[in-house]
Order: sequence, then C-alpha cells, then structure tokens
Amino acid sequence: MARSPADNKTAALQEMAAEIFELYRLVAIERSRRPSGNDELSEAEFLTLETLARDEPLTIGEVQKRIGVVPAQMSRIVRALEVETGKGHITCNINPHDRRRVDLHLTASGRKAMQSYRETHLGSIQRILDILSDEERENFMRVMRTLRSAYDHDSDTQS
Repeated sequence: MARSPADNKTAALQEMAAEIFELYRLVAIERSRRPSGNDELSEAEFLTLETLARDEPLTIGEVQKRIGVVPAQMSRIVRALEVETGKGHITCNINPHDRRRVDLHLTASGRKAMQSYRETHLGSIQRILDILSDEERENFMRVMRTLRSAYDHDSDTQS
C-alpha cells in the first residue's frame, strides 16, 4: 500500500529532525573534548548573559522566563554568575523605582565570557560547515533564515 503525501511529509520531517539532532550531538561531542577551565560557562549561564546583553537590565524573573528555566535553577545560575558569590559576570541591584525587584546587569567580565563562549562554539560549527560548497552554503543559509524567521514569529505569537 502506497503512503499518503501526509505520511511522506511526516517521514521526511522526522528524517530532517534526526539529522539536525545528530549534527547537534556531534557539535556537543566536539565541545566536550575541549579542556574546560574554571571559567567555562554552562549553556544556561551563557543564555543568561546573552539575554542580558540584548536587553539589560532585566529582573531575575524576566530572564528566567526568556531562557525557560525553573526558579530554583535560575537562582543557581544567578549565584554562579554573581560578583558577590560566583564568577563576577553579573551584578544584582535593587530596582530604584520598585524596591521589590532585583535587576540584573552584565559586567565587563560577563561580556568577555559570553563572547568567548560564543566564539568557541561558532568555531566548532564553522569547522563542520566548511565542507559545504558555495551553492550548498547559499541553500543552507536560505533554509536556516526561513526556519529562524518562522520560529521567531511563532515565539512572538506565544509570548
């Protein structure tokens, strides 16, 4: 019995998702082989710094919502990144307009750590993409921009 177009589409989407997941797994393996220092950021820490770099100051709750972690995990992330108790990448200050709110600010050290994390991870991805021809790169970028645009639109409507 022949498969329906919907079944074919579902199978193709599953295959594409599996390939993306496999690429992600390979990048993660490559990253794990690098020696890590004491200043190495976790993904959640990077996302926190990157979120603040885009739109600071933000409250702890605002960052938590944007990066999608539970309150207890956000508390651990803040402690790990804080000047007082952690790596010195963020400061926590009482909001001058609403003393019940705590605003997070990125420090120069935080910007540097975020940029270092980003450059390291981009390098891993670039090494994988280097095998593509010019035409394959153009096609890949077209598809990636379409996916990101659709994802950005979808997340905007769910906010």
